[in-house]
Amino acid sequence: MKTPLLPLLPLLVLLSTARPAAAQPAPAAAPRQSAAAPTRLAGTVRDAAGQPLPGVNVFLKTTFDGASTDSLGRFDFRTDHAAGPLVLALRLIGFEPLELPVVLGRGAVALPNLRLKASRAQLGDVVVTAGAFEASDDKRAALLKPLDIVTTAGALGDIAGALNALPGTTRVGEEGKLFVRGGAASETKYYIDGLPVQTPYGGAVPNVPARGRFSPFLFKGLVFSTGGYSAEYGQALSAVVVQHSTDLAPETQSSVSLMSVGGSLGRTRRWARTSVAVSADYTNLAPYYRLVPQSLGWDRAPLALGGSLKVAHQVGEAGMLKLYATYGRQRLALRQPDANPEFATAGHPVALANDNAYLNATYRAPLRAGWSLNTGLVLTQDDNRVRPDVQAVRDLDRSAVARLVLTNDSAGTWFNLKMGLEGYAQRARQQYRAAPGAPLRTLAVDEQRAAGFAESELVLTHRLAGRAGLRTEYSAALHQGTAAPRLGLAYKTGAHGQLSAAWGYFYQTPTTDLLRVGPALQFERAEHALLIYQHEAHARILRAELYQKTYARLATFDPAHAFDPAAYQNAGGGYARGLDVLFRDRGTFRMADYWVSYGFLDTRRQYRADPVANIPTFAARHSLNVVGKYYVQRLHTQLGFTYSYGSGRRYQDPNRPGYNQSTLPAYQDLSLNAAYLTHWFGQFTIVYVSASNVLNRQNVYGYTFAGTPDASGQFRGTAVLPPAPRMLFVGVFISINKTTKVDLNERPE
Repeated sequence: MKTPLLPLLPLLVLLSTARPAAAQPAPAAAPRQSAAAPTRLAGTVRDAAGQPLPGVNVFLKTTFDGASTDSLGRFDFRTDHAAGPLVLALRLIGFEPLELPVVLGRGAVALPNLRLKASRAQLGDVVVTAGAFEASDDKRAALLKPLDIVTTAGALGDIAGALNALPGTTRVGEEGKLFVRGGAASETKYYIDGLPVQTPYGGAVPNVPARGRFSPFLFKGLVFSTGGYSAEYGQALSAVVVQHSTDLAPETQSSVSLMSVGGSLGRTRRWARTSVAVSADYTNLAPYYRLVPQSLGWDRAPLALGGSLKVAHQVGEAGMLKLYATYGRQRLALRQPDANPEFATAGHPVALANDNAYLNATYRAPLRAGWSLNTGLVLTQDDNRVRPDVQAVRDLDRSAVARLVLTNDSAGTWFNLKMGLEGYAQRARQQYRAAPGAPLRTLAVDEQRAAGFAESELVLTHRLAGRAGLRTEYSAALHQGTAAPRLGLAYKTGAHGQLSAAWGYFYQTPTTDLLRVGPALQFERAEHALLIYQHEAHARILRAELYQKTYARLATFDPAHAFDPAAYQNAGGGYARGLDVLFRDRGTFRMADYWVSYGFLDTRRQYRADPVANIPTFAARHSLNVVGKYYVQRLHTQLGFTYSYGSGRRYQDPNRPGYNQSTLPAYQDLSLNAAYLTHWFGQFTIVYVSASNVLNRQNVYGYTFAGTPDASGQFRGTAVLPPAPRMLFVGVFISINKTTKVDLNERPE
């Protein structure tokens, strides 16, 4: 069970993002200030031979409104830009650019027969996406959208929860984070509008899973890259989750959410060039825990308060300035099962107090000669206090990241260019006591890091494209620099198939908890090699990916000398190799969408406190997920299920010889959900119900053992179990003065 420390399912934002299917018309809204009526632009793009062209970037110049053509060459988008003449531009690498005038404000604009001329190095629809699961509105290979995340059973509206249903991931129930291809959770990095997120998860204590801090509907799309990703992204040995936030809100509206674990209020105001959205959230699991028995002894059930502010403003004719700020406050206290005699009866007491503040400001605008600018600044403060644990008393982490990127997509018909600079500053402090009653000690890390990258996609032949990039970084804390080359190739095998490959080096500084004690540590490194085949046709996609990941210079330490800086070295290494397969079908059955993902993982590594190379505790050799959704149009209801299986993970049993030599039972979970669209009090409403582990599977996440043997010479052990066998959730989401509608069965064009 995932403990929902933040509101679980912000479906109210969903209501302002999509189109309706079989829902009753919304009542007329009260007069209010709003944006001008949008103009719809739709058409088809073909090549000189009349064949449809997928992947064409179609957009209105001096705006950021546009779309990409689908597999039949069709595009369809709306713009809120004021009435008058504008220029519609069409861009596709390998074809000559096309621009034509259009007039807005006179009804829909239909362009049924647009033609692009091939350049001397025609590319067709080859796209270099090695290792990346695209999930953006402007990507042809879209696999997940925000709507997918909140309607995936068992995910409970959490981004990591939904991504764990894709291949390459291992479900680690006691953590709730993303573990990708044998890598630790710290090796997967999140980015929002190109800026790294320092604390993507809420505060958590051992064996109680964390949740992501951000609503899926903050974003218009995301890319989950399990390897071989762009030189634009660094500080990630295993994977990146790249999220792009929404621009102007579509309309003025208010929202009210009533849930079995709390509630939220929201207000969005839209003007012609500006939108402002504010929200307040409250979560309290105490009433729920009184009704549903828990395996943990909760002295204070999870309580969370939070709020957010999002401002978007169109600057001039083409610039977009965005600001997003959040504050979250979490409190909990519990007694965890512990095999040590002093805690065997009452449990081991742990309390958490977490306060997190986050500010993200970005600006983008076109420049001259085909260049565009994207720059931003992000500030984070995370104050984490865990008591009465003997070691960690307080962690205070402050960081700032600034970024500037220049892109030229019209540098030529056979290549593009992107380059950027990034600066990072961190000040981290940890206060702790070496023993009860001992004086406070402080461990500190001050880091300044600079990075730069350059990358280009190249058209080599009409069927072959390549990507070449280089990323460099310098760390003041490590007194070391890196240079990481990255390469990718993509070959079009036929009308619907593509073969891709990628290779590169990826560097990451050791985690802050290690740097506090071991200041002489150096960059850790991973080398990725991938081979991918993808076939996409008729709303179906099949993707198979072979990968090899080699680790070097992983940080290690001797736990018997955990406070000795000399015990920390870059002596670790390892490998991860395997096969990931995904099949998704949105075309065979009307009103249905399902996907099946499978991952095979062979991995060993030595890092942190490992005395030898071993299979890490967070890696499952086999992982299987089956996700299904069916929209019952007559009942205005979507039904969904998720079945997950993971082969047994390893754990260390001190009663047996060897290291990480024991295996847990296999993990299995069947989750169900239902979303009903209706109207309450004349306002658009969604009633949502979900249940995890409906078959009451007794999943075991691991074991904790006593520090000393008992009279028989055995170390007593206690199983790490979910806080409860299943999670039940009920929510009612009301949108006030809403005019746009929703389609829970939204399908690709």
